[in-house]
Amino acid sequence: MTTKVEVARSITPDLSHLWDEALKGLVAHRGGTEMLTTELSHRDPSQLLAQLVHDRGITLAFIDETLVGFAAVERGVIEALYVERSHRRHGVGRSLVNYLMNSQFPPRDAHVLPGDRAMKSLFESFGWKARLLTMRGE
Repeated sequence: MTTKVEVARSITPDLSHLWDEALKGLVAHRGGTEMLTTELSHRDPSQLLAQLVHDRGITLAFIDETLVGFAAVERGVIEALYVERSHRRHGVGRSLVNYLMNSQFPPRDAHVLPGDRAMKSLFESFGWKARLLTMRGE
């Protein structure tokens, strides 16, 4: 399977669906609700998606013309990287990060949720190191 990667130019029904799936997965994960609240900065999730597309901050991954993943970058930070469950562990996330790292303005940081070993391992495979852990009292 070859992964094709490109910057989103508009919000399509497929992108909207994948965005919604990513949000559901995010809030189900430990620390996800807090991360979402921080990232939204008082914006509606659909407003954030629209802003990211407008700013050319959403990079899409396709396999056989089917959208299977995306990366969201804002201010030089990979804020989100999502791959459909059925396409995980097939190099889609790696293709997205490679594309971003070879762009004109490569990201310098990425956010990873607590306990998300697969995502942490992906970024470590690019030589990145964990450098920040945010703790919060309840």
